[in-house]
Amino acid sequence: MLKKSSRSKFRSEYPADYQFDFKDPVTLAKFVIESGKIVPSRISKLSSYQQRSVTNAIKRARSASLVPVGSDAYDKFQPDHLSPKPFKFD
Repeated sequence: MLKKSSRSKFRSEYPADYQFDFKDPVTLAKFVIESGKIVPSRISKLSSYQQRSVTNAIKRARSASLVPVGSDAYDKFQPDHLSPKPFKFD
């Protein structure tokens, strides 16, 4: 009898103690769909603590204009051209 491969409940690339930073728009863009909505945890496969952390980071990044807010802005937003290393405020 073959064992069914089971999907992991949580994402392996983000450990439980991973801190989402609002200054890293490349990572945050993975959790925002084209219409500008934040991806729900049942689709993003994040724990509830991580989902709250991502939501807060995305909202802070939107207020700092690092991540676009509306659906029209996502047509012009290319997160691949941004630096993968977050910048720092002085």
